[in-house]
Amino acid sequence: MSTVLSSKEAVGERYALESMRHAQQMTWKAIDQIARVITPGMRESEAQLRGKEILAALGMDRTWHPLLIRFGGNTLKTFKQRSDGNPELGADDIFFIDMGVVWQGHEGDAGATFTTGSDPEMIACAAAAKELFNRVESFWRSERVSGVALYDFAAAQALAMGWTLNLDIKGHRVSDFPHAIYRGGELGDLDQYPNTGLWILEIQLAHPERPFGAFYEDLLI
Repeated sequence: MSTVLSSKEAVGERYALESMRHAQQMTWKAIDQIARVITPGMRESEAQLRGKEILAALGMDRTWHPLLIRFGGNTLKTFKQRSDGNPELGADDIFFIDMGVVWQGHEGDAGATFTTGSDPEMIACAAAAKELFNRVESFWRSERVSGVALYDFAAAQALAMGWTLNLDIKGHRVSDFPHAIYRGGELGDLDQYPNTGLWILEIQLAHPERPFGAFYEDLLI
């Protein structure tokens, strides 16, 4: 494919959907491995360090955005916000992993929320983020609507499910690295149908009363 810089869905000459699928698969493999080493008593900074070690061992090209691991109340933070302190993960706690990694010249981007212990509301919040993602992804597949309509649907669904959707987080472009030169903007502002293998759908929920949330994101493919 040749690059068309005026398009919000422009890609480079190296871009291949198969390579995007590979990047997606490798990113989820990394998330799974990192999640398994995060245990109560670990601090956020320690989890970040272990995560970077795992990514290096898996043979990533590079990261295209910093690895984020948020514990407890920091799960309410957006990507651009710094964590408060360096919290220790509790025995009944919640955390998420958010990573953007380049594999074979293509951008993987995924995120998911995990819990320790048996706090039912934390477990429900983590599950709700994935469930809402699945509902919105299904709506994208069946209705072929714009990115704007996807996030309108997401907000209505979150409300019906009893959670608060953070609409400061509205998804974004990915492609062969670096996607940033194409200036695709946010998925939630896209006034056209988002095509396969080019957009990340992000869901960030907040508990309506308690100080924690959940995050889930993946490639629309």
